[in-house]
Amino acid sequence: MRETDSPTENIFNSWLIGGFECSTHRNKARRRLDLIASTLHDKCAFEDYSRLIETGIQTARDGLRWHLIELEPGKYDFSSLELQAEAARRTGIQVIWDYFHYGYPDDLDIYSSEFPSRFAEFAAAATEYLNSKNTGTIFICPVNEISFFSWIAGDIGRFYPYAKRRGDELKRILVRTSIAAMEAILSVTSDVRFVHTEPAIHVVGGKNNPHSQRLAERYRRAQFHGLDMIAGRREPELGGSIKYLDIIGLNYYFHNQWRYPNRRKIPRGHADYIPLRSILKEFNERYGRPVLIAETGAEDDARRNWFKYVCEEVRAANASGMKIEGVCLYPVVNHPGWEDDRHCHNGLWDYADGHDREIYSPLAEEIAFQQLLDVRVSSSGIGPILLSEVPL
Repeated sequence: MRETDSPTENIFNSWLIGGFECSTHRNKARRRLDLIASTLHDKCAFEDYSRLIETGIQTARDGLRWHLIELEPGKYDFSSLELQAEAARRTGIQVIWDYFHYGYPDDLDIYSSEFPSRFAEFAAAATEYLNSKNTGTIFICPVNEISFFSWIAGDIGRFYPYAKRRGDELKRILVRTSIAAMEAILSVTSDVRFVHTEPAIHVVGGKNNPHSQRLAERYRRAQFHGLDMIAGRREPELGGSIKYLDIIGLNYYFHNQWRYPNRRKIPRGHADYIPLRSILKEFNERYGRPVLIAETGAEDDARRNWFKYVCEEVRAANASGMKIEGVCLYPVVNHPGWEDDRHCHNGLWDYADGHDREIYSPLAEEIAFQQLLDVRVSSSGIGPILLSEVPL
């Protein structure tokens, strides 16, 4: 962790980042997902990382599968991680490792007092393993999307453990879990950066309905609860402290602005849709920590224009004085849908054919264009360039 970061120092090796979908939860049909396996990323990790580097992307998001590593309590088998870790070493790519991406061992009760300590022990062992494979700073996302997981698994019962109206309780447990894991990791190495990911949202109430507007605003402000708890600003008895709040990763998709209470999406371009730069400004002013777009993407033909929009908004935020550290295309390879196994065309590359993947050319062209802008920024020294300022 760093108390301060230089305004001119880049935290990540590249401004554009590629994220590999690594969810391992049980869906509403009680089926365990393993997106790393179903996309063959575990078997194709070397080729996948190499493709990113050839595209000019030097940083990736990837994940560990806790349920495969700790098959028995306290006993760890890292064979499921070996190909990814070895591929990272061989290619030299910088990886942000997700330690908890919704899934955990079947013998554990997430609501038990044992959960934070078991995860902390796993986190320490995982860090020792990754450190044995690579040198330099290790980047870790301890618990991915505390707010989202608390809601979907603890309030509406769509993910295991399928609880309802226990979301606040689960949020507190996951905050304790994240803090315990960070302390355990720091006992292994001090050369570590933590990325705390949360959805960035905007919620609007009904027009001419003050009650609805108040409820919508309360819902919107709940997006800060997890980070506030980690920082010790909210419910300090959980053990939070500002020292734990390192890099803030914001996950932002086309459906992250909606109306309360029906959750109807607000389309981009509507008067009620606020620019992403405004959301980034609020997080920047609230926490004063480095910010990363940790996930963003769209499906099918919307992929290019959505990615272009997000990059343009980030550049506008930077031009206004903020420093957004990067944009992560998530996922970077297509994957089966969580609930229906449909072929989600939302990545830069498609399903693996052997060790090859077909590329989606329109998105590849946009990525190349964004990298051209990034080169102009770094070489000219004149500051961020907006897409509207560059001749096509």
